[in-house]
Amino acid sequence: MRARRVSFGWGMLVGASVMALVGWGLEWPAHDVAVAAPSPARYTSKVVLENARVRVRDVTFPPGVLDTGMHTHEFAHVGVILTAGSLVFTEPGKPAETVRFDVGSVGFREANVTHQGANPGTAPMRVIEVELK
Repeated sequence: MRARRVSFGWGMLVGASVMALVGWGLEWPAHDVAVAAPSPARYTSKVVLENARVRVRDVTFPPGVLDTGMHTHEFAHVGVILTAGSLVFTEPGKPAETVRFDVGSVGFREANVTHQGANPGTAPMRVIEVELK
């Protein structure tokens, strides 16, 4: 019985070693094959409350200079900053403006302002937007 266990143990060890050497049967990319980088994260916006008077969104801006795309807010809105950082705002025909926010900062934008936002930092920024209908 002991010989059988020893034999089984050596078999497992040899099998694991062989599998490690051949990479579990996975193909390794050739050196001249380009491996695509993962696509950058996009900002997320989730409506967490909506009624006849307000729409509340939970917005997360991923790190890196990834922008929201140019857009127009239909309603005036208040932004409440949940995580510290900076956002870069760009409006058509105006130079970009970088604004530093602390946790708890609050900002206001009028209705029908066209802009895009981007997070140049290294950490995500999260904002609660309260749109006033």
